[in-house]
Amino acid sequence: MPTDRVRGWVVALVLTVIGGVVRFWDLGWPTDQGTPIFDEKHYVPQAWQVLRNGGYEDNPGYELVVHPPLSKQLMAVGQWIFGYDPVGWRAASALAGTLCILVIVRVARRMTRSTLLGGLAGVLLIADGVSHVSARVGMIDVFPALFVLLAFAALLVDRDDVRARLAVVVAEGRIADTLYGPRLGVRWWRLAAGACLGLSLAAKWSGLYYIVFFGALLLGFDAAARRAAGVARPFLGTLVRDVAPAAWAFLAVPVLCYLASWLPWIASETGTDRHAVGQQIPVGGPLGFLPDWLQGLAYYSTKVLEFHATLDTPRGSPHPWESKPWSWPMGLRPMLYYYESGTGDLGCGSPSCVSAVMLIGTPALWWISLPVLGWSIWRVATAFDWRHAAVLVGYGAGFLPWFTNLDRQMYFFYMTPVAPFLVLAVVLALGEFLGRREQGLERRRTGTLVVGVYTGFVVANFAWLWPILVGTWITADRWNAELWLPSWR
Repeated sequence: MPTDRVRGWVVALVLTVIGGVVRFWDLGWPTDQGTPIFDEKHYVPQAWQVLRNGGYEDNPGYELVVHPPLSKQLMAVGQWIFGYDPVGWRAASALAGTLCILVIVRVARRMTRSTLLGGLAGVLLIADGVSHVSARVGMIDVFPALFVLLAFAALLVDRDDVRARLAVVVAEGRIADTLYGPRLGVRWWRLAAGACLGLSLAAKWSGLYYIVFFGALLLGFDAAARRAAGVARPFLGTLVRDVAPAAWAFLAVPVLCYLASWLPWIASETGTDRHAVGQQIPVGGPLGFLPDWLQGLAYYSTKVLEFHATLDTPRGSPHPWESKPWSWPMGLRPMLYYYESGTGDLGCGSPSCVSAVMLIGTPALWWISLPVLGWSIWRVATAFDWRHAAVLVGYGAGFLPWFTNLDRQMYFFYMTPVAPFLVLAVVLALGEFLGRREQGLERRRTGTLVVGVYTGFVVANFAWLWPILVGTWITADRWNAELWLPSWR
């Protein structure tokens, strides 16, 4: 790790404060005539129910409760502090989006061993339109994004910790005591990663994909560490020594964290479908050996799964802002969350004014995703670079599973948890331009210039898009100038 520990934390905290100012700026605007906008109309009142009831929803006549409770519980905290108003609806999202900045700075610094590149990751995430808008609406996607990023950070710390433990064994001359290598004891960071993945699952079911992908990444890290330490049978050693503890960390711990988010519902008398046994499902049915609360949760979850399984695109009548996953890497079909037009007295300086909020990936960042991801694949294939492999796993976990059912309705905001991994891939690529100290002063200056110009371009691009990321009143001509592609309309 870099030796400038204090400076590393100063950079991370300063960027987090800057990001917090950007995310919280005029957070109460816009509204739909004082009511929530877009899908806030689902989650904001559900979070209010959670606050009113002490942690659970209880409206059985409104069974469009299609996600686990944790995101809405966190939103309820914001409503408890600020009230049932636009700031209260969005405060928890804004805080989660701000914390993502802190985490990504530390993650990038650990991966690259560079405080400069860590800070660069923070700047790019601040200037990402998807991350920005997702942090400023009362919706749920920013919460799994935070927990997934925290899980990834814990995995990286666990990787370094495992290698440090193995280094001690090598130094003591015990690495060849068995064919499988040593037992590594309790790995607290692995357990922390599992807990974060469980929280991600409790925020949105798509967290399940990350449990599978990160579990594979964890075992890959373990096998590589044993091989690097000189273990005679590193892959078999991973199978013998690491798989069972990994199953506890990445299966049992997430399930326990997931169930913990349901504790208020379990303790309730009026939670939606809480007492399904004897009503929606018969007493003594196939699952009669389970406690009533678990049968009720299974029934509730089946209804949620049924909703998602049947959420298909109507033939000939798709949602106007629906998109398919092949368009997501470059953000070719963003989403319009809010739109209102009016006369010049609204303050835009023109007879016709527009206020809009659109979920757009900053083009200077998202439009280079294909060559950047291609570079990561090349680095993995030719140099076995673990950093690029880890980023590709994180990106793939949030992107690839959506190709399994292309008839389903899908939207660009599903990429919110993927955005930090795009930023990390870009930072790794920029690190190649920056070069290493031993490459000479001229090479470093040229690389610094390239990186600086690109970063400035991303920030300028974000600044240009700012009015349609926050709903500022602008002229109709400016609104049209913001829409760069036909697919943005």
